[in-house]
Amino acid sequence: GELQVGQRFVVRPGEKIATDGVVEEGRSALDRSLLTGESVPVEVEPGEEVVGATLNVGGRLVVRATKVGADTALAQIARLVTEAQSGKAPVQRLADRISGVFVPVVIALALATLAFWLGAGAGASFAFASSVAVLIVACPCALGLATPTALLVGTGRGSQLGILIRGPEVLESTRRVDTVVLDKTGTVTTGKMTLADVVTAPGVEPAEALHLVGALENASEHPIGRAIASAAGERGRLPAPESFRTRDGLGVEGVVAGRAVVAGRPGLLAEWGLELPATLEQACRAAEEQGMTAISAGWDAEARAVFVVADGLKPTSAEAIRRLRELGLKPVLLTGDNEATARAVARAVGIDKVIAGVLPGEKAQVIRGLQEQGRVVAMIGDGVNDAPALAQADLGLAIGTGTDVAIEASDLTLVSGDLRAAADAIRLSRQTLKTIKGNLFWAFAYNVAALPLAVAGLLNPLLAGAAMAFSSVFVVGNSLRLQRFESDRQAAPAAGR
Repeated sequence: GELQVGQRFVVRPGEKIATDGVVEEGRSALDRSLLTGESVPVEVEPGEEVVGATLNVGGRLVVRATKVGADTALAQIARLVTEAQSGKAPVQRLADRISGVFVPVVIALALATLAFWLGAGAGASFAFASSVAVLIVACPCALGLATPTALLVGTGRGSQLGILIRGPEVLESTRRVDTVVLDKTGTVTTGKMTLADVVTAPGVEPAEALHLVGALENASEHPIGRAIASAAGERGRLPAPESFRTRDGLGVEGVVAGRAVVAGRPGLLAEWGLELPATLEQACRAAEEQGMTAISAGWDAEARAVFVVADGLKPTSAEAIRRLRELGLKPVLLTGDNEATARAVARAVGIDKVIAGVLPGEKAQVIRGLQEQGRVVAMIGDGVNDAPALAQADLGLAIGTGTDVAIEASDLTLVSGDLRAAADAIRLSRQTLKTIKGNLFWAFAYNVAALPLAVAGLLNPLLAGAAMAFSSVFVVGNSLRLQRFESDRQAAPAAGR
């Protein structure tokens, strides 16, 4: 049957937690990046609350269910997305606003022309011909083509470049956007832990330290351990540990190549009677100040190395932020991660404003707060926790490598996962909107220029039809120029042609 509040359930290593609850037995590390954006797994012990859909990457847990179904944190996020989407005022399309005035004016003008020439005694045939010429020359065929043709070419070119535009109302939002809010994990960073540095005690070779500890961590499922093992594996084949044991919440220990090796928190090394020398203690402090994670390691009865692990930056993030600034947008980093980590990432990519420690449900509130200050906000994100904010923003851009929920809540999708595509998407959207406006201008320019001639009786219906057709051809030709839009990314030639 279905899980009920108060029931206990087991969560094994590698499994997702079924629903919100409280840990009753066991210790483990949980990967909560899906919900909170924190890239480093969080240690949990009996008495601590856990959230459904988070991943158990450590030991076995027994959890008592406290919330099920619609009451869970994940269900609340889904509800926030729905509320944000339904609360958005629909953008009235430019063509609709113009035609709402233009059509009644033209009909009135045609009737006035008929009445004038009849009143002037010009004859019914001439009066009707002039009146029909007014209607034909003002017939808004080009108006009907102005938006769809530009949109068709613009979205087609966008899909070639890995940018999916949801609809025409999105384009008007891009014109007014002045602030871009970026999620950290998976958007600015890769969302995967990588080895940033190896600091060793005097007389210890970093390669030896990486080989020994990498071999031990190769038996671990913890994301931090996997990062060290992956870096070690790139340098050569790793021996299998002769013995291996996970110490939940502390680290790992075992025997590699006949040597007793321990890696984890300083507290685990202290249990082995190993004390960190001053150089390694300083390395730990420096890493933590930069928002990174430091893992201490020892073997042969001494603490000998510190491994610095971090959520690596995407190589194109700094360039992407620079391009967004060039478009007149102010970047803001928004994350559920801690302040130190967020500041370090922001400094590395060139973002001045940071909003850190934000819970999943609060991201949409932050966007709303910026909107209340008069800002027009674009949001770029990839996770479940970003979905309400993507829906709330004036323009939501989802990373295509992210979750389906985020993509569904967004207005634009960047298929490649390359953050530089965000600048391309905004440039293309603005160029498409500019083309639509140009089309509307020329569609009316021909008609309005010819209207006085038709009213004056100087234009017969045949010539009026030719002028109208020419305006339609011009609009289509102008829209096709969007095919020449080029991406700033070096990958554009491969993607687009």
